[in-house]
Amino acid sequence: MNKQEVEMLSNEIEMLMHERTRLLKVVGAAAVLVANTDPKSLHNDALDAAEMLSETLNALPEETLKDALESVQAEAA
Repeated sequence: MNKQEVEMLSNEIEMLMHERTRLLKVVGAAAVLVANTDPKSLHNDALDAAEMLSETLNALPEETLKDALESVQAEAA
């Protein structure tokens, strides 16, 4: 690899790490929202969306979810 290719790869990795950080914040905020939502207070459409979100969050690897919660300074219950 030449210097230009290494620099391009380095820039791409940096961009991906920033994107991961932003996505972890979104996931963390979504997890906090789900954890603090009373299902009885939701309309059917919102309840369906909350269930889908909850299932998606539960499918994440535990370490990823921990990282996401840490990114929003929340603790897993």
